[in-house]
Amino acid sequence: MTVLRAAALLAGLCLVAAPVAARDSLFVTVTSGDPQTQAMAMVLSQQALQRQTPVRILLCGPGGDLARKDYQGPALKPSGKTPQQMLQGVIQAGAHAELCALYLPNSNGLTAADLIDGVAPVTPPVIGEHMDRPDVRYLGF
Repeated sequence: MTVLRAAALLAGLCLVAAPVAARDSLFVTVTSGDPQTQAMAMVLSQQALQRQTPVRILLCGPGGDLARKDYQGPALKPSGKTPQQMLQGVIQAGAHAELCALYLPNSNGLTAADLIDGVAPVTPPVIGEHMDRPDVRYLGF
């Protein structure tokens, strides 16, 4: 019976540990142009970083505007920060932020030089490889 109990306990621990392994990395896509939605993406990314979860952010479409040096977003309560300032905070905290490959070619002549520090364009194969990893969880905003 002792061996059976030990095996049952080990099986139970494996079940408990399995969801933790699935949270090894967080992939956050921001496509919304809504400042509150963008800010919530950054708030939750910061929460993940505080829990030592690696965070990768992909900015696309209107969400890509956060990466522009000329971004003019509203300061939101309660932090008094714009979504871009929140993005800069999560980058400083260790998040990896990228701009989708379609954004710059479809933005009237913008180049990588027009982006804030810490955000760079990324190619679909690089993101596709990341998305294919079994330890990646997704959040879409």
